Amino acid sequence: MKADVPVRDAATVMLVRDGRDGVEVFLMRRHLGAAFTPGAHVFPGGAVDAADHELDGVDPFVVAAIRECFEEAGALLAYDATDSFVDLRDPVTAARFETHRRAIHAGTLTMAELCAWERLRLATDALVPFGRRVTPPGAPRRYDTCFFVARAPAHQALVHDDAELIESGWFLPADALARFETGELDLIRPTQESLEHLAGLQSVDEILASVV
Repeated sequence: MKADVPVRDAATVMLVRDGRDGVEVFLMRRHLGAAFTPGAHVFPGGAVDAADHELDGVDPFVVAAIRECFEEAGALLAYDATDSFVDLRDPVTAARFETHRRAIHAGTLTMAELCAWERLRLATDALVPFGRRVTPPGAPRRYDTCFFVARAPAHQALVHDDAELIESGWFLPADALARFETGELDLIRPTQESLEHLAGLQSVDEILASVV
């Protein structure tokens, strides 16, 4: 047992969208060599960094959640001058923001700096609190994690970072759970239980209303 492992603050986000056959959620598979939950399918998320405290008046957990979505999945939950999610359909714009994504991942750019540079505002209102989990004693790493759920931006192509995450895709929650039962997907308990909640709902609007 490693009860003395320090507990770090963290945040994770269930990105959801309305698909043809029902609500879909974005899952990514962790690298097989990862120290924490290797090979598991997870939601975008990670530890709260010091730079996540730089935006005055914004909860660092929320900043971390938005940052991790951008780093790991390429989903930027931020509003432009029209109060709409950033539109990345233009290849030139997409390439510029991919450079930003890599810089944030490398720690050479903060979310505060990105917002100032691109004149953006973090979509803090788009993240709905879903719960909180603390990794039990004995794990090699422990986190006090705030869970959020958010509607995925419509005009952004989500894809894993191909470093910490090696696969990604959109899943019907019930299908992901069925594949977990057959051993095709590896899910940690918080992910499994979150998917069980989503599986009983029919639309993103219904999901967001269920946790308000």
